[in-house]
Amino acid sequence: MKVYIANFGRENYAWPDCLARNTIATMNDISVQGFWEAGDRESYIQNRMKHDKTAAGITPTRPVASRWFNLMTTIVESSGDVWIHREKNQLWWTISRQDAPSFEPLKETFGVGRNVIICHKPCDPWAHVNRAGNKLDWTGLHSRAKEFMFTEGTLQQLRPANAEYALALINGDDLSPWHSLQEWKANAERKKKNPAITFNARQNSIAYMAMMAKGIVATSNGQEVLKTVKNKELRIPDRELEPYLSALLDAQEGLCAITGLQLQHHGYEDDKELLCSLDRIDSDGHYEFDNLQIVCRFVNRWKSNGKDTEFRRLVALLRE
Repeated sequence: MKVYIANFGRENYAWPDCLARNTIATMNDISVQGFWEAGDRESYIQNRMKHDKTAAGITPTRPVASRWFNLMTTIVESSGDVWIHREKNQLWWTISRQDAPSFEPLKETFGVGRNVIICHKPCDPWAHVNRAGNKLDWTGLHSRAKEFMFTEGTLQQLRPANAEYALALINGDDLSPWHSLQEWKANAERKKKNPAITFNARQNSIAYMAMMAKGIVATSNGQEVLKTVKNKELRIPDRELEPYLSALLDAQEGLCAITGLQLQHHGYEDDKELLCSLDRIDSDGHYEFDNLQIVCRFVNRWKSNGKDTEFRRLVALLRE
């Protein structure tokens, strides 16, 4: 059994229909539905990178376009999985069923008004209470749980440890084994002391990357040591840096821009090599709009000052 945190469509527009019909859903632009049906991932990816934008208005990276291709497959193949959705202060959950999905044409009523094929997969009736009959409210969640029980992307499969907590929450089980952990208690204490300024996991990563970019630029001025240190300039206004990094993280849907691996956040990681790391696409360029991508820490280290295209080629070889 897998556990997913999910939204349904841009601006979550399909949620009311999912709630009424007892389904989970996703959609494809009608121009690429045929590629998905044929299993033609490469044509799908190339089309989306050329013709689509993310919700943040940024051209999707290859890993993001590949993830979009996977979304409908995940929905269609889901059976017996737990799906959780946050709607304002309410947490809703359901279990996907074996029933066949439906595919329906739809014209979206926002943005550019895309023509899409929406896929609805039947599930058990959505519930806003746990199996013990208690309401599931967002404000009642432990502060640590709030870090992983919500996604700003389309869907996110929870890691095993977090999935266990989510299942215990739904079952109405005793949550003290988690709440008594030192990490969880420390998290709650930080929130209590500094409720207005304590960052969540995602904000931690954004602030850390911004700080690192400023620090690297401050210590890099083209000076001669044993070799020339490349001059790196920060050409994004300070007030725009963190909002831009936030939009970039949204555009990548929390995935490494090169490997497609799920990025982890500073202070909440279980593998430091998967932490968010800000990378210049052109290593000879500066920290500026359209020359930045967010990758895993190990990817940034391995790529170093190499060419982005060459490093991507080598990564692709490993997948063959």
